[in-house]
Amino acid sequence: MAASNTLVFVIGFLVVIVAFAYAVYLAMWVKQQKNENLTIARIAKLIQDGANTFLRKEYALLAAFAGALAILIFIFLPRPLWSEQGSTVENLTMALSFVAGTIFSAIAGKIGIMVATRANSRCAEAATEGIKPAFLIGFRGGAVMGLLVVGSCLLGVLGVLLITGNSSMLLGFSFGASSLALFAKAGGGIFTKTADVSADLAGKVELGIPEDDPRNPAVIADNVGDNVGDVAGMGADLFDSNIASMAAALVMAAAIDGQTLGISSMMVIIYSALGLLSSIIGIYTAKIGEHGSPTKALNNSTYVTTGIFLVLTAVATLVFKGFEWRVWGASTVGLFVGVIIGLATNYFTDDNAPIVKRVAHASKTGPAFTILSGVSYGFMSVLPAMVGIAVSAMAAYKLCDPLGPGYAMYGISMAAVGMLSIVGMIISNDAYGPIVDNARGLAEMGGLGEETIRIADELDSAGNTVKAVTKGFAIGAAGLTVISLLGAFMSEVNVAIAEINVGLAAAGEQLMEFLQGFDMLNPNVFFGMMVGAAIPAVFSAMLILGVDKNAQRMMAEIHRQFKEIVGLAEGKPGVEPEYNKCIDIATTGALKELIPAGMMAIVATLLVGFIGGVNAIGGFLMGNIVTGLLLALFMSNAGGIWDNSKKYIEAGNEGGKGSDAHKAAVIGDTVGDPFKDTAGPSINTQITVVSLVASLVATLFLQFHLF
Repeated sequence: MAASNTLVFVIGFLVVIVAFAYAVYLAMWVKQQKNENLTIARIAKLIQDGANTFLRKEYALLAAFAGALAILIFIFLPRPLWSEQGSTVENLTMALSFVAGTIFSAIAGKIGIMVATRANSRCAEAATEGIKPAFLIGFRGGAVMGLLVVGSCLLGVLGVLLITGNSSMLLGFSFGASSLALFAKAGGGIFTKTADVSADLAGKVELGIPEDDPRNPAVIADNVGDNVGDVAGMGADLFDSNIASMAAALVMAAAIDGQTLGISSMMVIIYSALGLLSSIIGIYTAKIGEHGSPTKALNNSTYVTTGIFLVLTAVATLVFKGFEWRVWGASTVGLFVGVIIGLATNYFTDDNAPIVKRVAHASKTGPAFTILSGVSYGFMSVLPAMVGIAVSAMAAYKLCDPLGPGYAMYGISMAAVGMLSIVGMIISNDAYGPIVDNARGLAEMGGLGEETIRIADELDSAGNTVKAVTKGFAIGAAGLTVISLLGAFMSEVNVAIAEINVGLAAAGEQLMEFLQGFDMLNPNVFFGMMVGAAIPAVFSAMLILGVDKNAQRMMAEIHRQFKEIVGLAEGKPGVEPEYNKCIDIATTGALKELIPAGMMAIVATLLVGFIGGVNAIGGFLMGNIVTGLLLALFMSNAGGIWDNSKKYIEAGNEGGKGSDAHKAAVIGDTVGDPFKDTAGPSINTQITVVSLVASLVATLFLQFHLF
């Protein structure tokens, strides 16, 4: 390893150590905060136990799945063991890289849950003292997740590169992370929305009781779902996106540097390390006044992180010999577009912005108008993000193309790295959401008073807005990432063609042409594009139907309990619902439904590849990317609009709680719940997974296909 490369790796490992150390400090700080209310402590323990039980069962199922997949990878990838180019060592390394990716992702989710389920009760109690201490607990609890996820990403990438010296092995590591993220997000999303939809419909609409009333049998399952869906699930999702962007960039860099860890690879590593360092500083600076705005505090921290990243990477580009300013420009473009996507999402989903108020006003005339207005604005919200992704890809391409062959696609991959550079802060903001959401529920169930609930509502509203921004950011980053993964697929195909051409040249046969792009008039490309375009819609439908079927079972259980448990509906002292029954229904249904949707997408990719070859896969990926991004953005934003419209009404507007407008908004929210928390954020992971499958199996598609 060259001296400059050694320095880059040392910097990377040092930043990882700082991130882990700061995460441990924040976790200990959260643990030391006041936790004296016995009622809240008991309920928080139920939430913690429910989350841990679900994760244990989910990870056991996914471990068996990952083990079977690792065996297949060992047999077939990167080359079949029985082929002339097959290597037992390479295949074993790829399989172990895959397993490592799943383990890293699972650990990050597990630790995030541990901290979040402890922070929620402390945040609720702190809200009795004001918004400032409650905000700090919620945010710092979320920051533990952010630091651990991104630190694990960087550690995993550095480890794979140091051990193997082969950036292609990162595709296996990324596939492991993406596979677990796909199923974890789907499973967590089905769990959380099963409980959320059931709790809202049974409580608010049918019985007219408050959101987190302890009489509701689904209320604990709802709080458990916030953690397994929005903490573990979203953590795994963004872990996957970050790894995938780095893997794609490093594969592109290897093509430029001649399959070695050269300057282009070092730029990827140092920019990612400086992004994590920027997030650490941004988290440290997060502050709020005694009567400050949580949303403003979260946004300001994000802006601080962004500015620090730009400065640090500019300094690195100046200091390190061979670093290109055009590549810095590409990463900057990606980062700015990420911020713009976030601001656009905020405009459509913030309850202080006009769109949410319009949907809330429409709710006064009934649920049909709630749905129609939310769907319309959800579709409108897609345009800024889609245009932003397209512009950033085009700008990055044009900026880096003059640098030489391969740099154009490398520029796009660096734009994705730039967009995800502040992902540590983004995850921190996102994990803050379920912590304060749980805190709000605990405040009500613990009888902490109206003022405490009001403070918790303000924290929760900021969390909802930030979660919507996070989802938009994650989807936008996934868009750029999969474009660069398409480039990685082409690179892997061309490497395989070069190997095949050596044999053809020796035999005096005609050489294969290298893959330059995909012609839509090619029937194989068109076939793949049409199938790929349909997959996100089918994938979404399967997940939403999973929520639908599971929620119906839970509604039946809620009705049974209110009918059979004497005194439950009246709230008689000492009478409690059977919370575990609802938790079990959510768990069983989620585990049953999480595998089919993900497997459908993977199997479809393999079928298209073995039918139409690499050209069909190129079309498949293009169709999958475009419709996937559109549906993901639409569903995430529409769901955010409906959620905050409901909260806007609950704050006393348009008739307030219990009004016809409120009932209509609750129905809109129940439609939006599986949109924004199950299907929407899972689609971007699905896009990444099928793109990685395509790159990993590229050689087989090249050699074995029907047409």
